[in-house]
Amino acid sequence: MKNRRFILAVVAVLLLAGAAFWWLGQGPQVRAVAATRGTAVEIVYATGGVEPVRWARVASLIRDRIVDICVCEGQSVAKGDVLARLDDREVQAQMRELKAREVFLQREMARVTELISRNIATTQAYERAAMDLQQVQAQIMVQLEKINDFTILSPMDGIVLRRDGEIGEIAEVGQVLFRVGVPTPLQVVAEVNEEDIPRVALGQKVLFRTDAFPDRQLEGKVSEITPMGDVTAKTFRIKVALADDTPLKPGMSVEANIVTRERPNALLVPADAVQGAAVFVLDGNRVRRRAVTVGIRGTRAVEILNGLADGEQVASPAATDLKDGARVRLVDAPPPVK
Repeated sequence: MKNRRFILAVVAVLLLAGAAFWWLGQGPQVRAVAATRGTAVEIVYATGGVEPVRWARVASLIRDRIVDICVCEGQSVAKGDVLARLDDREVQAQMRELKAREVFLQREMARVTELISRNIATTQAYERAAMDLQQVQAQIMVQLEKINDFTILSPMDGIVLRRDGEIGEIAEVGQVLFRVGVPTPLQVVAEVNEEDIPRVALGQKVLFRTDAFPDRQLEGKVSEITPMGDVTAKTFRIKVALADDTPLKPGMSVEANIVTRERPNALLVPADAVQGAAVFVLDGNRVRRRAVTVGIRGTRAVEILNGLADGEQVASPAATDLKDGARVRLVDAPPPVK
């Protein structure tokens, strides 16, 4: 009985080993994908945000409490309209003090002038009074500029795109309280890596992806390229013009694919089927390495200029350890590459 059990165990191990050997002998899993015709596209990837072509950030120049603010998001405003007021009681009190001093000095000037006409006062007294009056008047002009900083005005005609701030809050120096702009036209401002910027040119088509409109094809054209990049981020800023009927809204984030080259009716294979300058053509359950001439390399597909015919099937993916004549296991193929 013991010998029988031992024999059965040995047989089971051998069967498992044989199955494993057979399975491993089938080679790696690949998909057979036929080379098809389509449009070869080379792109440069960038990320950015949507904003109006004409708009402005309206910030506070001083630190103080907000005492009045417009309820105006989405409403039209004209240049010079009051958007908010800060607490100016202290500076107004200082202005009243300066005004009172100005009145006093004006009376002093009148008194000295009368004394001079009667040969009682000297010209030095007149000059001193005049100087004191000019100084306080200069202080009044400076104080007036300070007071103006407590009133936040619209810098342009447009629409209040966003308001950040409430009555009672402290506005900090440089804090953006409003964004005012013209709602159309819109543009995308994006950042391109410095190694890719030589391939970007004015007028190139740009395709956008955004979570807000996952099923819509959104396009634009490169309208501006900044001459100087950001040394720290190693990027260059570009602007992409959008159509007036675009569904995108200011403040949305987008992924931008800048089409730098495009060739219709190109022979295409999946990008992962190309290993250097070669593909692996299916020959039954084996692959044969074949050198090809590669054209445009896209993120999903690669153009084959020479070395492959329409409809020939290639292994996808072509792993780096795949060898000429290797045995492979075929799995279901994905839809044809486009």
